[in-house]
Amino acid sequence: MRYFLSLGSNLGDRGKNLAQALAFLEEEGMKIIKSSSIYETQPVDLPSQPWFFNQIVEVEIVLNPFNFLNLVKKVEKKMMRKPLYSKGPRIIDIDILLAEGTVVLTKELKIPHPRMEKRNFVLVPLKEISPETLHPILMEKVEDLWKKSRDKGIVKQISKQSLKTSKQTIKER
Repeated sequence: MRYFLSLGSNLGDRGKNLAQALAFLEEEGMKIIKSSSIYETQPVDLPSQPWFFNQIVEVEIVLNPFNFLNLVKKVEKKMMRKPLYSKGPRIIDIDILLAEGTVVLTKELKIPHPRMEKRNFVLVPLKEISPETLHPILMEKVEDLWKKSRDKGIVKQISKQSLKTSKQTIKER
C-alpha cells in the first residue's frame, strides 16, 4: 500500500533525525517512492519551542494502516521519542497523512490525518511531491488545499532532496 508520511524533528540534529527515521523504516521493509525537500517550519501549537525540520515522503509497504502505525510507533520509540507534554519538542514525529484513497476514523488512527489541510508545514512539502493527490474526504487536490489554507506559519525550504537514499545520508554524517 502507498502512504504519505510527515516527519518532523525539533530537537538535536534535526536533519539527521529525519534521515535516521527513514533509514529505520527502510530496514523494516518500507520503500521510499518520493521525498520532499526539507523545510524549516515555525511551531504551530506551542510557538515558544525550537523550530522544526519537516519532510514529506511517499512510501510503499505491504502493511495495512494499523500495522503500519505500529511500525511507525516502534521507530519513534527506537529513536527515544519521549513526549514531555502534548505538542511539545520532540526528536522525531512521524504521522501517517494518507493511505491511498483509504479513510480510517478510529480512536487510535485517523486517515487522512486531522487538520492536514490546515497546516502549511504539511501542505507545502506534500504539494512539492504530489500536488494532484486528492484528499479522500474533502475530494480536493493538495495544491488547491494549499491555495485555500489560512495558515500563516513560516515554511522555508532549506535543502533540495537529492536522489540519495536515507541510508546513504546516514552513512555520510
